[in-house]
Amino acid sequence: MSEALIQRVKKLEEELESLRSQLKDRSGDDPEMEKSSPSPGEKTNSSGKKGRKAGKERPFDFSSHPRRHVALRLAYLGWAYQGFAVQENTDNTVEARLFEALLKTRLIRDRQSSNYHRCGRTDKGVSAFSQVITIDLRSTQFCGGLGVTVPENVDVSAKAKSDIPDLPYVKMLNRVLPLDVRILDWAPAAEGFSARFDCQSRTYRYYFPRGALDVALMADAAKRYEGTHDFRNLCKMDVGNGVLQFERTILSAVVRSVDPDPASSDDPYDLFFFEIKGLAFLYHQVRCMMALLLLIGQKLEAPEIINQLLDVQKNPRKPQYSMAVDYPLVLYECQFDGLSWKQDPEEVNHVLSALQLHWTQSAVKTQVLHGMMQGLEAWSVF
Repeated sequence: MSEALIQRVKKLEEELESLRSQLKDRSGDDPEMEKSSPSPGEKTNSSGKKGRKAGKERPFDFSSHPRRHVALRLAYLGWAYQGFAVQENTDNTVEARLFEALLKTRLIRDRQSSNYHRCGRTDKGVSAFSQVITIDLRSTQFCGGLGVTVPENVDVSAKAKSDIPDLPYVKMLNRVLPLDVRILDWAPAAEGFSARFDCQSRTYRYYFPRGALDVALMADAAKRYEGTHDFRNLCKMDVGNGVLQFERTILSAVVRSVDPDPASSDDPYDLFFFEIKGLAFLYHQVRCMMALLLLIGQKLEAPEIINQLLDVQKNPRKPQYSMAVDYPLVLYECQFDGLSWKQDPEEVNHVLSALQLHWTQSAVKTQVLHGMMQGLEAWSVF
C-alpha cells in the first residue's frame, strides 16, 4: 500500500472520529433527541414518529358494549379436521378455527364467558351443512331486544336508537374463517336458549354408491331402526364422558337415491344416502348403524341382525365389527322452534361460490377417476 493511500485512510478515520464526538455532544445537550431516535428494527412512519405497532395495543372495552344471545348456523367440510369440538391433543378442529375468528373480530372476550353451546359434536372427517351453536356476541343494540343484555355502567340514553342495525355477524366471521368453514345465517335467541338442549331433532346423511349392494334390502332393513331402542350395541361406549343411558329415539330412517327422479337402472356408480332423523345420538352411533346396513346390502348379514342387536337382554355385549368410514357422513339438519333466521343475500352468494369451487374440483377429479376405470374395463373386454 502506497504512503499516500495510508495517509488518506488516516485522515478519513480522524474525520469520522470528529463527527462521532460532535454527535455525542449534541445528544448530551438535548436528551429528547436520544429518546426520539428509533432503536434498530423499530418501525417509524414518514414523519419519524413511532408506528402504532411499536406502542402497547389499547385493550378493547367489552364492558361498554351490549351483549346479545344468538344462534349461528354454519356449514363445514370436515375432511381436513380432527372433528368439530376442541380437543386437548390437537388444535386442528372446526371449533378452534371458529373461536379464533370470534376472538379476532372481538365479538367475544373469551370462550369461558361467552355462554357457548353446540348442537352436535361431529367426529374426525365428518362434515355439516346445518351445525348450530348458541353464544353471547357483542352487539350494537343499546335499546335492548331479544337476548340483549345492556351494560349497567354506561349511559345508554344517548345511544339507544332503535333504527341501528346489529353487527353483520355472518360477514364479519366469514371474512376471517377458512373457506371450508362458513357461517350461513344467525338468529336472536332468548337468554336461556341452548343449541344443545333446545334442539328438537338432528338429521344425518351418509352417502354411498350402489356398487354391488342390494339397496332395496338396505332400505327395508333401515326401517327396523325407527322407534325408541337401547343402542348400546350400535355405538362406541362413551362412559368417560358420563354417558350411562343408551336409549335413543329414531324418528325416521330411510335409504334414498341422490337423484330426485331416478331412472330404473342398476348402474354401480349411482349414488344413494342413508338419512336418519332422531332426537339425539350416541358416540359413533350413525356410523355403526351404517356399518350394519352395508353388511346387509352385501348379503353378509340378514336384516334380522338389527333386531337381534337392539335386544340387549338376549345380546348384552356388542359384537366385533368395523364402523363405516367417516368422510361420507354429514350432519344435515338441526331443527329448532322459535328461531327467526336472518340471512344476508350477498353472503349466501359468497358461500355458494365457495361450495361451487369445491364441487368443481371434486367433480373433475371424480370424472378423471371414472374415465380411468372405464378405460380399464374396456381393456378387459379384449
